[in-house]
Amino acid sequence: MSTDALVVFSIVLLALVLFVTELLPIDVTAILLMVLLMVLGSDGVVNFTHISAAEGVSGFSNSATITVLAMLILSSGISRTGLVQILGGKMAAFAGEDRDRQLLATIGVAGPVSGFINNTPVVAILVPVITDLAHAGKTSPSKLLLPLSYASMFGGTLTLIGTSTNILASDVSARLLGHPFSMFEFTSLGVIVLLAGSLYLMTIGHRLLPERVPVKEDYVQEYAIEEYLTEVVVEPDSPLVGKTVATAIDSVEFDADILQVVRDGEEFIEPLGPKTIRAGDLLRLRADRDTVNQLLERDTLTLTGHPPRSEDELEPDSEPAQTLVEVVIPRGSVLAGKSLASSTFRQRYDANVLAFRSRGETVRDHMDQRRIRVGDTLLIQAAPDSIDRLSDNEDFIVAHEPDEPHYRTEKIPHAIAIMAGVVGVAAVPWGAVGNALASVTGVAGFQALAALSLPILITALAGVVAMVATGVLDPTEIYDAVEWDVIFLLAGVIPLGMALEQTGGADLLGTLVASTSTVLPTIGVLWVFYVATGLITGVISNNASVVLMLPVAVEAATQIGADPFSFVLAVTFAASTAFLTPVGYQTNLFVYGPGGYKFSDYIRVGGPLQLFLSFVTVAGIVALWGV
Repeated sequence: MSTDALVVFSIVLLALVLFVTELLPIDVTAILLMVLLMVLGSDGVVNFTHISAAEGVSGFSNSATITVLAMLILSSGISRTGLVQILGGKMAAFAGEDRDRQLLATIGVAGPVSGFINNTPVVAILVPVITDLAHAGKTSPSKLLLPLSYASMFGGTLTLIGTSTNILASDVSARLLGHPFSMFEFTSLGVIVLLAGSLYLMTIGHRLLPERVPVKEDYVQEYAIEEYLTEVVVEPDSPLVGKTVATAIDSVEFDADILQVVRDGEEFIEPLGPKTIRAGDLLRLRADRDTVNQLLERDTLTLTGHPPRSEDELEPDSEPAQTLVEVVIPRGSVLAGKSLASSTFRQRYDANVLAFRSRGETVRDHMDQRRIRVGDTLLIQAAPDSIDRLSDNEDFIVAHEPDEPHYRTEKIPHAIAIMAGVVGVAAVPWGAVGNALASVTGVAGFQALAALSLPILITALAGVVAMVATGVLDPTEIYDAVEWDVIFLLAGVIPLGMALEQTGGADLLGTLVASTSTVLPTIGVLWVFYVATGLITGVISNNASVVLMLPVAVEAATQIGADPFSFVLAVTFAASTAFLTPVGYQTNLFVYGPGGYKFSDYIRVGGPLQLFLSFVTVAGIVALWGV
């Protein structure tokens, strides 16, 4: 092993550690990778990585990065029209209270739609729809939300634009083999994966899923926060009299929040901050017992003896709308990486956090200083108008459909036409069509149709312009639609993959894997790459795993005399279908909290599915492309 390859392997190892531990935000990790590659590159202090400054930042201008950016914007435009939500509503009407039909409807909408809209926003849109469908149909959301995530991954394998992984893999394949993916290059295999995976979920998967969330929606009991809810009455001589709610309790000294004020039979929720406390007010608090005892001793308060024990008791009598909801933190949210205190969540959004779930752990106290991570689910209490504002905010996924959604339904025809144009122009082989028409009609002018052959990069960017021009999107919404940490991640891992190739690291790993051909047939080596990619994707980003594994797969295939493109497809499909952990794929994180899942649930349901699809996918590749 050369020193250069050893240095690059060290950077890869550092990247893996940072991705797994989340010591740094994913975009900061990506920038760190770029800096290391350039400092230790041909324009840096010493040339180990063979990466110039231009190559180090080339990920930002890479066609895959720009295409992913454009597709995220287009997906946001579709979501703002309410098209997917309307499909979800029809799905709910079809499903009723039959669990099998609910599961079939969930898969039937999420799968096909994810082939043409990036599957990440599809799941973000459908989480509240499926949650409401489950409760209305007397089914635990746990039975439907993980299948929703998995079905979106199946659908993402249908077309080039189904996932950012496919787009990135196409770019790497073009660089290594001169063979980028066409729009429907692997649709036949994607259909096989969708049907096989759906069959598994309908017959085996749903039986393995536990009912983590109760059928009846009661967040107080679900999050087990009964012991943290207390009612106290303010005595006339209490020092709290005359203070505002915002200043009544020192949040630094006491881990407590005033959730509601009840005065003369009238209940107030938000905004409570400026409301002045009076003698005789009943305050509903979130606090543990020790904190309550300290407040009773210091502030002359009296326990009522009737603390809230269910969600109904926390709902104001004068307002039937829901005031307790779950909110999921997606990538790119302003809260990711911050604490509730540093983000001033309560003041900015007029909402109280009662508890939150983070990687399977339920946090009920001392929440203000806990760092919030992508995929965390907050249980919040807020007035209905505050919840509606959160629903409209790209920084949150509210696991409950708003009562009065602000969709641009009148723009649905425009959005559909634009997406059809983006896909159609990029997919149709205009040169072949022109030649065929010229041959049939004898009109040579039809050959000019070849000029319409445009790559997805150009059609996607044109689609963005069209969506703004037609009012599907406002210009200011473009920036909110982009998941900037994903863009930075792509920009960071693309030069890392180049460094693996240029230093011989990919050749070395490829040779090691190729040595297994002495004991395994070629199809066995292909299967090893699928399984290895799936396992790696379970702990790091799917995009990072593609960049790291594709050069190795191509080199190994070349050395054993196999078709490198078949190996490219195996790696791509494995990275696009990461079922084993909640952190391997973003859609798994979106359903982690609302489904109440534990880490082991992903292994229990996703493990057999990953193994099953490894055989199905490899067999499909061999049948359709050979080895």
